[in-house]
Amino acid sequence: MAGSVSERLYGVPGAPWLRRAWNYAQLMRLDRPVGIYLLLWPTLWALWFAKGGIPTLKLILVFVAGTIVMRSAGCVINDFADRDIDPRVKRTRLRPLAARRVSPYEALALFLVLVLVALWLVTRLDRRTVMFSFIGAALTVSYPFMKRFFPLPQFYLGAAFGWAVPMAFVATVGTVPRIGWLLFIITLLWAGVYDTLYAMVDRDDDLKLGVQSTAVAFGDMDRMLIGVMQAMVLIGLLLAGRASQVGWPFYLSLVIGAGLFAWQQWLIRDRDRNACFNAFLNNQYFGLVVFAGVVLGLP
Repeated sequence: MAGSVSERLYGVPGAPWLRRAWNYAQLMRLDRPVGIYLLLWPTLWALWFAKGGIPTLKLILVFVAGTIVMRSAGCVINDFADRDIDPRVKRTRLRPLAARRVSPYEALALFLVLVLVALWLVTRLDRRTVMFSFIGAALTVSYPFMKRFFPLPQFYLGAAFGWAVPMAFVATVGTVPRIGWLLFIITLLWAGVYDTLYAMVDRDDDLKLGVQSTAVAFGDMDRMLIGVMQAMVLIGLLLAGRASQVGWPFYLSLVIGAGLFAWQQWLIRDRDRNACFNAFLNNQYFGLVVFAGVVLGLP
């Protein structure tokens, strides 16, 4: 035979434990790392800005590992919250919980393990950073339920995704200066950009199911409002760069980043689902380009 059903459907060998491991990996979205990158780049921006150069290896390792673990935990609790909605949405109906390949109890157990790992990681840092981490954890856990009633959940997601930014400043300098809060706002707005693009993919399904999103709330003003947020992100980064006296590579990265934003606008000109998803994916390169500018622009 050409292979077992599990191999043909999920691309993994037929051994039960391998199928289970793959289901857990999919539940944590480890097969789709773009979400990790979108969290990681602002965290690294903040670490480099806070230090004024290369941060310690310990901080880099803790924050990179923490980003991966908390993003995974956020995906698990999101799918748990949406386990009765995802089966009715074309893009999400094959997710492990939606397809009933993982039980809700397994998902909660996995979520608990990930939170405990994240807690262990943050306790490698100082007490003040640990206290800040509880706010981030609360934002992550509560986000999936916000779209039931909050019309702009993408900004709540931005706060959850961006909370690593003030944490990075606290861990580095013991407090959050104005530039730290500026970078947090920038990260929140950037999340509003890429997650609105993501929500545009599901807008028709969300309207039928009564799920809230900025794509639904913005309506036919979506492209314009995304453009406004893109401009605010670039202006905010420009102000952050001037406050930190970075060199020309950083400003060059903003020019390239502006070009990437313009390309995203072109992609979504007809609001095609696949094009909107590609525009969402393109944001990982925006984050990378800005990070390269930060690294090369700081002393």
